[in-house]
Amino acid sequence: MEVKARAPGKIILSGEHAVVHGSAAVAASIDLYTHATLTFPTSPVEHDDVLKLQLKDMALEFSWPISRIKLAFSNLGVPFSSKPTTCSSESLKLVAGLVEEQSIPEAKIALATGVSAFLWLYTCIQGFRPATVTITSELPLGSGLGSSASFSVAISAALLAFSDSIKTDLRRPGWLEFEELQLDLVNKWAFEGERIIHGKPSGIDNTVSTYGNMIKFKTGNLTRIKSSMPLKMLITNTKVGRNTKALVAGVSERNIRHPDAMSFVFNAVDSISKELANVLQSPALDELSITEREEKLGELMEMNQGLLQCMGVSHASIETVLRTTLKYKLASKLTGAGGGGCVLTLLPTLLSGTIIDKVISELEACGFQCLTVKIGGTGVEFSNGSS
Repeated sequence: MEVKARAPGKIILSGEHAVVHGSAAVAASIDLYTHATLTFPTSPVEHDDVLKLQLKDMALEFSWPISRIKLAFSNLGVPFSSKPTTCSSESLKLVAGLVEEQSIPEAKIALATGVSAFLWLYTCIQGFRPATVTITSELPLGSGLGSSASFSVAISAALLAFSDSIKTDLRRPGWLEFEELQLDLVNKWAFEGERIIHGKPSGIDNTVSTYGNMIKFKTGNLTRIKSSMPLKMLITNTKVGRNTKALVAGVSERNIRHPDAMSFVFNAVDSISKELANVLQSPALDELSITEREEKLGELMEMNQGLLQCMGVSHASIETVLRTTLKYKLASKLTGAGGGGCVLTLLPTLLSGTIIDKVISELEACGFQCLTVKIGGTGVEFSNGSS
């Protein structure tokens, strides 16, 4: 009585911030995952009539008696639904009340909205069944790599794989992919989770995590991109926290002060995103063409980074990463909100492992965390408990 799901994180290859002002952006999945394991008791007894959420990486466990969850939702009626359901403000207050009862440590209070999202998704999809849901993640939290969306997608996938909404064959071994219509359902439920966590999410993060590969995004339109190009990146987590809302507001204020100049900046970013998407989708013929495409991508990343600096969203920690990688003639750019967070560095196919080790050693000496990832892989997958 166990099902697992895993959902990848994401990076923004180009277009962050400018996308708010009408430019195109390109996002891609990375092979770092959030794992959700859903376990139902085989023979429920009275003292096991609880719902548990275990956040292994945080060493936290929450549990609610099923009777307590029923009581909280009694005024709303049973929220169980086969269709993705938005959590109303009234429902959110009830769910938040259940979370507050768990006394989350002050240092980890930012997790409260994620726990609320879990409770809403679980109760809507599974009703009032006792179970244990265990979460582990390879993604650093709050670093712009889509950890919350990956969390929402993995939970939604595990819950749906064990529901009447989706027909899955859990007897088959290994990681399995959902069908297209099933992915659509997972994505819509995950978006409802993201709404609880972020208020007004763009939908980019959960869409990339659900479908994998890459997407181009512009003024509300998401276009999935299929890339035949194997891409490898070094992600450097500066571990510098940032206020995304303040950074977005700062770009908007700069746009008000310098509307003509900033319009050229946003238009340039739009062109970079479009060209980058075209390069990624062009057919790979041989090693030489791959090298040429990697050189183009590197140049586009550097140009995008220069424009992000124009927008005022760089940071001393980001500049340190840029200087370090530039010594080895590697192209880098921030990914996400900026002001700290993570930096991408393109690792060309023919780059020696020795150089990569040197770069990582230098960056880690600065106190940064380095992760080597593949870009544009599969999206959410599920398996039975034995995989």
